[in-house]
Amino acid sequence: MTLLVAPGIVHDKATNLVVLLQRSENAKFAQGLWDLPVGKSEPGEPITETAVRELYEETGLTVKPESLKVAHIIHGAWGVEAPNGFLTVVFAAHEWTGEPENREPRKHSQVRWVDAVALPNEFVPTTHSALLAFLTDRPQVSLNGWL
Repeated sequence: MTLLVAPGIVHDKATNLVVLLQRSENAKFAQGLWDLPVGKSEPGEPITETAVRELYEETGLTVKPESLKVAHIIHGAWGVEAPNGFLTVVFAAHEWTGEPENREPRKHSQVRWVDAVALPNEFVPTTHSALLAFLTDRPQVSLNGWL
């Protein structure tokens, strides 16, 4: 079965800042790398609800499902906890409430606003590509690990 994943880009257009988290040394994968708030879809959960839930669980930010826009889609041939592949639907939101905070300190070493033109180099490759595509209006679908 293909794993369904939903990262969320929270983008402040006025300041060109995005919310990122840095994975801790205890993270299941990508230890120490920067990433978007992201998580797996629960059985029977609409993908928009996954993005909203994960954003809140990881950062404390509240985003309404209807304010989400599809920013990018990543289809991976395999991945962590996804030997049969993963489908990542990256959403973007320009409206939210709250201030980012690290609500999962065991998984993340920090959560903060980052300047979109000065993204960290140590970034999870798939979500980094998706974020760059979103910020530069490039193609919205990428394939990872397919021959």
